[in-house]
Amino acid sequence: MVKIGKLELGEFPLLLAPMEDVSDPPFRAVCKQNGADLMYTEFISSEGLIRDAAKSVQKLDIYDYEKPIGIQIFGNEIQSMREAAAIAEEAGPDILDINYGCPVNKVACKGAGAGILLDIDKMVSMTAEIVKAVKIPVTVKTRLGWDNDTIRIVEVAERLQDVGIQAISIHARTRKQMYKGEADWSYLNLVKENPRLHIPVFGNGDIDSPEKALEYKNKYNVDGMMIGRASIGYPWIFNEIKHFLATGEKLEAPDLEERIAVTKKHLDFSVEWKGEKQGILEMRRHYTNYFRGMPNFKTFRTEMVTAESYEHVCQLLDQVSEVYADYVF
Repeated sequence: MVKIGKLELGEFPLLLAPMEDVSDPPFRAVCKQNGADLMYTEFISSEGLIRDAAKSVQKLDIYDYEKPIGIQIFGNEIQSMREAAAIAEEAGPDILDINYGCPVNKVACKGAGAGILLDIDKMVSMTAEIVKAVKIPVTVKTRLGWDNDTIRIVEVAERLQDVGIQAISIHARTRKQMYKGEADWSYLNLVKENPRLHIPVFGNGDIDSPEKALEYKNKYNVDGMMIGRASIGYPWIFNEIKHFLATGEKLEAPDLEERIAVTKKHLDFSVEWKGEKQGILEMRRHYTNYFRGMPNFKTFRTEMVTAESYEHVCQLLDQVSEVYADYVF
């Protein structure tokens, strides 16, 4: 049984990665319904929380049906991160996660996210202060290092454990790689082989099929996996991996009826959370992903991303059901 603190997550938990502009409550809802064991919010700016910025505060929205859930924060100032951690804890998450992995320039080049991998001592000090600031378990998501010359992930995992984190998720790329090239999970195996390390280690990067999940589980000895981009438009991946790990058999891919049903659920959650106008706007980025691979879909996509009412979107989805009734994924 894998545990984070007292939180029990099963024998080999699958985590939904925190993704900016993706892993909001509506998206998390459909991932939860399709097998995600633990989910994280989009990453939240510590400075935004302290200033009570509307966008940052709204990201604190979590719901009982999502639990267990973690709130993830990022920043480059230790005091601000302490204060933000306390604010996030008040929202009622099961876990507080620290983002030490975001590679985008506007975050990393300011010393936050993966930027802190250039100052491991500060990373450890900041983590220690955050652990002291909250009563809930603290976890970390990070990368292997800033570049190939600064990979110290075995040392980093041990030092962060020693100041109190209770699990670590490692994206098996450096910051310099961004999302390019192949993730190198061999470093995760080295982390797990460290006899001093006893906290769970979750692997992240390139898990996009049940077959790869099984291969990497057996090869790299991780305690669970965090799935990000492969779940966008395909929340079924969690249950598909679970079924394959348990039985060695692949579930059939969701048919058109199931894809439309989940798209509508996602839309309903989005409208309920943000209101019709904003909910429809934020849903637009997902349509192409749900129907990826369908031929001649451009016309429907164009209409969906310009539709301004809930009823219009539902009508378009019904039309997709009729036009592609015989399509097999």
